[in-house]
Order: sequence, then structure tokens, then C-alpha cells
Amino acid sequence: MSEYLRIHPKNPQPRLIRQAAEIVRGGGVIAYPTDSCYALGAGAGNKAGLERICRIRDLKLDHPFTLICRDLSESTHYAVVDTPMYRLLRACTPGPYAFLLPASREVPRRLMDKRRVIGMRVPDHPIALALLEELDAPMMTSSLIPPGETMALTDPQEIQERFGHQLDAVIDGGFCSAEPTTIVDLTEDEPRVIRRGKGDPSPFS
Repeated sequence: MSEYLRIHPKNPQPRLIRQAAEIVRGGGVIAYPTDSCYALGAGAGNKAGLERICRIRDLKLDHPFTLICRDLSESTHYAVVDTPMYRLLRACTPGPYAFLLPASREVPRRLMDKRRVIGMRVPDHPIALALLEELDAPMMTSSLIPPGETMALTDPQEIQERFGHQLDAVIDGGFCSAEPTTIVDLTEDEPRVIRRGKGDPSPFS
């Protein structure tokens, strides 16, 4: 059974953030809160972690993953972003969006799709940001939507009960929204909303 870490959603305890970061650095897979829904996370270079997330969510290994970053500057290290695109990203981050962007050479091949596209996200949640700051690196992430369901889990205790045996840690940061991120494709001439979620899609229409 996974470790269960109760972390304050507005003032995360540094000791517990360090503990969660060590689990990720050690190859672990965690469930953690974001500004949209609870998500699964693992180190960006953790191939076994990616495979475990795919098993938990019943996804294919070629499912496109998202890199969650602490700020926009870090995210542009892993994506090719021109000036108009950067302005759009700056206006919407941090926030409950995931953006599909052309991947840079820094991105592991297994995290891209066949078009060399990577999902990028900058959350607006104190726990997620504190964890990313402690890691000093992005995580690969996926919304915690159980197989066969359409909405993410909101209750960390339910996550522990249903998936604790498959995870290394569950971070209890209180209840989250059941809505996942809004996904926006920025790889074409015009932005295209792929999935409507918690983020307001109107800036892209």
C-alpha cells in the first residue's frame, strides 16, 4: 500500500514535500492534486513509471503524456515556442490547461507522439508547484481518470482505497475538481481546443 501524505493545500509542509520528491526521484509513481483534478505523476525519464501509469489508467504505451513544469520558462526548454505562441501561453499559465506543442530535442522520445508533439502544463496549485520546485525538474503526468470513467477522482481517500496498491504515494491535498485540464493544440496555424475541461476555452476560439 502506498504512503499517504496529508499536505496543506495552501501552505505545503516542506518536510512532506521533500518526502514526496524523494519518492519520485526514486522511481515512484504518485497521485497528487492540481488546479484541475488529481493526477498521476512520475519522473520525466522514468520509463517504468510511464508503463505503470498506463496500466493504472488502462492506456496504450503510445498515449501522449504531458510534462508538468513549475513555470513557463522551464516548459519552453522542452518545447519549440515562437513569439506569438509564447504570448498566448503567458496569458494562460499557470492554469488548468495542457498545451500540445512541438517537442524540443530535450524530450525523451517515448513521451512524444508520432508528430514529435509533447503536452506541456504549468499548474496553479501550491502543492504541485512546491513539489516541482523541490524536484528541480518536470514530471510526466496524466489526469487520474479511472478506466471506463469520464471524470477524474476528487477524494484522495478514495484514490488511496482504489489505487493505493498500485502507487508509491498519495498526496492528500483535500478535494479537487472532477474536471481535467482543457487541452489546446498549438501545433497548427490556429489554436484548436481538443478537450474542454476546467480551463476557459474562449481565448482559443
